[in-house]
Amino acid sequence: MSTIAVTGSASGIGAAVCHRLEAAGHTLIRVDRINADIHADLSTPEGRQQAVIQTLQRCGNILDAVVCCAGVGVTAPSVGLILSVNYFGVTEYIAGLTDALAQSDAGSAVIIGSVAASSQVASPHEMAAAMLDGDEDKACQIANDSQAPHIAYAASKYAVTVHGRRTAVSWGKQGMRLNIIAPGAVETPLHQASMDDPRFGEAVKNFVAPLGRAGQPDEIAEGVQFLLSEQARFINGSVLFIDGGMDAMIRANQF
Repeated sequence: MSTIAVTGSASGIGAAVCHRLEAAGHTLIRVDRINADIHADLSTPEGRQQAVIQTLQRCGNILDAVVCCAGVGVTAPSVGLILSVNYFGVTEYIAGLTDALAQSDAGSAVIIGSVAASSQVASPHEMAAAMLDGDEDKACQIANDSQAPHIAYAASKYAVTVHGRRTAVSWGKQGMRLNIIAPGAVETPLHQASMDDPRFGEAVKNFVAPLGRAGQPDEIAEGVQFLLSEQARFINGSVLFIDGGMDAMIRANQF
């Protein structure tokens, strides 16, 4: 079976992904701030570097897949932190593991994005451009000046989705794959924190998918397992919405 690294493994979607993949017989390398094989803070360049180094040590420089679930939401301690974790914590970790993934027969990656990214497709925020340029200082400065965590969250998920799709093009030429899952509201501690927030709680509670409920972490994990499987071997650079119809509700004419 495969050796798979999973960030954000301690709770929510990441924990559900680990449970499902381990039950299927895969060897996991769990990465999180606590309760993981590798304790790392992906909000800092040093933490990302240590996560990469320790992952490579554990997999012997040959890795079959990586799943990036680590993320923070609108209740993060600072607005810039949202970008540091959700974009740079994903892109730099994957970049550091690309050579190890290339050593596998068919290396692949799945990024957990968000349906929130859709709100920026028509008009990306300037902080998204700074992220895609790789300028963390500039992106975080814009975010902190804005004091708009909901916009920063959407921008971070938009930027990481664009980066993932661009990367998928170059990876495909090496026989590697990268896909993105865009969940809607999912019953996780992160979602609960948003509902409890006095600024955004009411809006979050009222934003309900056409199916009339929030998703479950294992429903997202099922999508991850499929995208890493042989059955998905010709799927590359795709965005899989597992959102109960939220994206269709927001922009039915765009796809």
